[in-house]
Amino acid sequence: MAIPTHCDYLIVGAGIHGLSTAYHLALELRARDKGDGSSILVVDKTAIGAGASGIACGVIRNNYFQPAMRELMAQCVEVWESDPEAYSYHPVGYMQISPDSMFEDVASIAQQQEQIGYESVFIEGEKAAMKYMKGLFHDWQARGITSVLHEKKGGYANNTRSLYGLAGKAESLGVRILTGLEVTGFVSDHGSNAVSKVVTSRGTIECGHLVVAPGPWAKTLWDMLGLPRTVDIRSSGELHQDIPMWVYWSLQEGTLGVDPAMQKTNDGKMPPVIHVDSDAPLYSDVDDSLITDRMWGIYYKPDFHFNGIQGGAAPFRVETDPDRVAVDPYGVDSPEFIVGPEFVHMWTSALAHCQKRFENQVPHYNDEPSGGIGAFTPDSFPVFDTFRDNCYFIADSNHGYKMIGVGKLVAEELMGTCSVLMEPFRFSRYSEGKLHPVSNSPFPWS
Repeated sequence: MAIPTHCDYLIVGAGIHGLSTAYHLALELRARDKGDGSSILVVDKTAIGAGASGIACGVIRNNYFQPAMRELMAQCVEVWESDPEAYSYHPVGYMQISPDSMFEDVASIAQQQEQIGYESVFIEGEKAAMKYMKGLFHDWQARGITSVLHEKKGGYANNTRSLYGLAGKAESLGVRILTGLEVTGFVSDHGSNAVSKVVTSRGTIECGHLVVAPGPWAKTLWDMLGLPRTVDIRSSGELHQDIPMWVYWSLQEGTLGVDPAMQKTNDGKMPPVIHVDSDAPLYSDVDDSLITDRMWGIYYKPDFHFNGIQGGAAPFRVETDPDRVAVDPYGVDSPEFIVGPEFVHMWTSALAHCQKRFENQVPHYNDEPSGGIGAFTPDSFPVFDTFRDNCYFIADSNHGYKMIGVGKLVAEELMGTCSVLMEPFRFSRYSEGKLHPVSNSPFPWS
């Protein structure tokens, strides 16, 4: 396909956010009699889903301690439900299984889910929680669990299939998607702050509006746009200055190469996604040694796309040169791309801690590239905002794949309709002290 010299809307990134924005923007243009998708161009330096979206675990949940995240995720689940076939979406539900130290947090989530009409069941008390879990899985054996929040909506989607489903829907409306086209710079006209041209590896493209959806490459594009490398954050009445805008966490995910049907429920159905946080000592399923006596957490699900039991554990912060990571967070030479033996040992032992069927299964772990690097904002929550007058920046802070509905809201905002759901995620929240509450979960994004 020839490289156009001009487009009204240029979207950088062919992951979940870029493709969702393109599709929903094309719908908005058609609904408002302002054209169609032919005025929209999506570019990606590699391919559709070549970054974080393409290797995402695919879990879709509402389970957040932060009210703004819950409300936004309820909208995103609605988008997933709108076309489950095209999005390869499996609405099996989601379970948050927690110890006493998280009881109040999870209870508040359950209460507020009820208030917004998001269907879930909340089980209180250790005996009741054990009975409920054994009602699903006869071999459930995790101890010290005092609450179970069972979300009836949500579940997971097959990442690659959903992305190509989105791309097909966008292209059917006239959207052009060009891959192998790397953005190398931005140009503004003299005296203007707006981006008028995008410089790529195959030529310069003039644009009226720019949407940047870079996933883990957020820092690279952020720096190209000349946006602040540090921020001042007001918290609890104090001003914390020169906080780095971007930090990186190594995402720990993998697959146990067994028959996915191994995880079916007592009644032979596909189970909900399981997320367990625990403060019980975790012992090795290999030699019974103590792995940790601190808070730990895992999630897992059967997935025929991954051909096994797929999931992960809490990430760890990457202490390395952020500029190097920003340039190529998924480079094949990056040691952070392949999870280490410590994760494999911990995750498989945690599976066995939860369910007897996973005991002695560590030899079946698929030793292949998994996980990756996530670019996180200072508070680990997304930034959705306009910069440089005409550049809408989608910085998902690794909440990305599940948030398919963000593209719909971005499209509406590009058309002039300000979204109440997006307001809590503006960049100004740092200086204004309008931060999201912090939970007791071991996961930075919860």
